[in-house]
Amino acid sequence: MFPDAGPDDPTVTAMRARELGRKSVVVGDRVSLVGDISGAPGALARIVRIAERRSVLRRTAEDDATTAEGRLERVVVANADQLVIVSALADPPPRTGFIDRCLVAAYDADIEPLLCLTKADLAGPEAVLGYYTELELPYVLIRPDSDLAALRALLAGRVSVLVGHSGVGKSTLVNRLVPEADRAVGTVSAIGRGRHTSTSAVALRLPPQPDADGDPGWIIDTPGVRSFGLAHVSAESLLHGFPDLVEATVDCPANCQHTAEEADCALDAWVASGKADPRRLASYRRLLASRSGEGDPREPERNPGDPLAGS
Repeated sequence: MFPDAGPDDPTVTAMRARELGRKSVVVGDRVSLVGDISGAPGALARIVRIAERRSVLRRTAEDDATTAEGRLERVVVANADQLVIVSALADPPPRTGFIDRCLVAAYDADIEPLLCLTKADLAGPEAVLGYYTELELPYVLIRPDSDLAALRALLAGRVSVLVGHSGVGKSTLVNRLVPEADRAVGTVSAIGRGRHTSTSAVALRLPPQPDADGDPGWIIDTPGVRSFGLAHVSAESLLHGFPDLVEATVDCPANCQHTAEEADCALDAWVASGKADPRRLASYRRLLASRSGEGDPREPERNPGDPLAGS
């Protein structure tokens, strides 16, 4: 990826040089090229160096590192500044369990999160925003008639990677931001699941806006996912995705595992005193349990009466 590339710069086709060995090249990598970089038909350059990555966003298929899927660590994107978590407010309904997973991955990768709530014409954001009220999580609401000015301002000058369940309107949003992207758009099935439309991650240069100076930024569109496995994140780092709970752990006994079975875990008293939403503690403990193989992160998990608990 070329952070200084302009809209009129050619698209260069390149292959990884043999001397790089097994070192992988992922979307977002800064690379050095040799050979024909004219972008002419049939031209081919070689990637001879991959610059050190500023950040790496990872995920696994499962949470449990003892399984083959949990050990298979996938680099989603390199050098991103911002993780844009795209969630619909309806059709399909929002799943804060999935958003919580993305927040953990973002904080672990030292990437700033941004919550992008689509289909705001179908439902209000109060339930979702109330769930995250203690985090002061930045967010933007998107309707079909939105002019996207607020979102563009948050994307300007940054490399932002978009993640979300299939069917939440991510590809539609990308096409509105970059009309020439022509990302495939799908529909939501009768059972509330979106159909996968994007099949590979792609970096797209945002077009400059009239009367706007500076770098408009890049977005990286990723395929729709059903889960965001966190086997690569340590149990200690998992708590960083729940900053509203961190302070309570100061009063926990040494080596506290923070599970419901820990009789002296201070998290229960913290929530009982109204200092955090009990659903946040339940979500954190579900993630802890799934790391032990006690749950399947690929299937939505819901608490009775809580429409936002799906993962």
